[in-house]
Amino acid sequence: MTQFNSSTSNSLIDKIKENGLCTGCGLCAAVAPVGAITIQLNASGYLRPMVHQPLSGETEQQIKAACPALVIKHAPQVSGQHPLWGPLQSVRTAYSSDAEIRRQGSSGGVISALADYLISSGKVDFVAQVATSTHDPLANELQISRSREDVIRAAGSRYAPSAPLQSLRALLDSGQRFAFVGKPCDVAALRQYARINPQVDRQVPYMLSFMCAGVPSIKGTHEVIRKLSSSPEKVVSFRYRGDGWPGMTRAVQADGQVFEMDYNSSWGTILNKHLQFRCKICPDGTGEFADVVCADAWYGKDGYPDFTERDGRSLLLARTAAGEALVREVMQREVIVASDLAVEEIAKMQPYQVDRKRMVLGRVIATRLARGVAPHYSRLGLVKASLAAKPVVWLKSAWGTWRRAKGEAQ
Repeated sequence: MTQFNSSTSNSLIDKIKENGLCTGCGLCAAVAPVGAITIQLNASGYLRPMVHQPLSGETEQQIKAACPALVIKHAPQVSGQHPLWGPLQSVRTAYSSDAEIRRQGSSGGVISALADYLISSGKVDFVAQVATSTHDPLANELQISRSREDVIRAAGSRYAPSAPLQSLRALLDSGQRFAFVGKPCDVAALRQYARINPQVDRQVPYMLSFMCAGVPSIKGTHEVIRKLSSSPEKVVSFRYRGDGWPGMTRAVQADGQVFEMDYNSSWGTILNKHLQFRCKICPDGTGEFADVVCADAWYGKDGYPDFTERDGRSLLLARTAAGEALVREVMQREVIVASDLAVEEIAKMQPYQVDRKRMVLGRVIATRLARGVAPHYSRLGLVKASLAAKPVVWLKSAWGTWRRAKGEAQ
């Protein structure tokens, strides 16, 4: 395991940032004493921790144990591991039986349907999830959802930086039970933190996630808006997708003008060019640490996902016994409509995630060679996944990462 020893109290955070390993999840701000770390946008448009006072050795040890910049590691007792898709209890396609939730969600609205059910059934007091900032239409913020209306407001993808775990201390201090919805790295961080803080498992009975292709800089959003012949300063409402599947990127100006761009153009040609470095060496784009994870259950066309507009459909993976029990319950209560799916079909719907898992071991080795440090990944099946890759493609991917690691800092 790479050692991040520190001679000064804030060198751990500095080293993480200097080597482009930070995911921007915000956990370090919650672990540190109040006010010791804040999360701010840096010059590259990513959320990063700023250290304002020395960190104790105990705080640094907690960060080292849970921070996804340093470690992503399944517990030894995790079972049902698939070499590509991680722990699996079941595989289904599904959609929300609530027509509005299905349409407003990014795919079939299943995460939103689960969130709404957990609140209405009283299984949790609230759901902690990311939504559009109430102060800035282009920014994200953590929203405490206590109603269907709250859940719908947060529906739809947010392809911009978010740090939902920076508020974790306040959430736990509430004494209430809540479900957490976050990116795979957010959930991995929370799951790992639960191993050293039992309060997490007592208060967070459900962790939900979605498959992720990486976090773009806010500068990617700005570029999309400029391509729409508008400017970030003029936009008063913005959504990346949803209101259909996959849904249109939509910007609204104060003067009422509306600009739209299809998903394949916004994500496929602009946003995915602005991903932070850490996302390029991510071993878990599929939410392996969640209880339930969803994704777009794309229909195939000539071997590639078909982005033609249609009714939304989610890929639904239950990863834990608690997740499977929840999915069965919402199926029985007709909150969602679901069908079993052969595990082999996932690759047809999410081919990018197949390539990513197979290439990541080479990429992380290249990062270690180029920068002298890299995250420690364990029990993720990376060796077995790598053996399924074509050697020439694997080496080419590793070489490309080495070159980027030599010249790219975020």
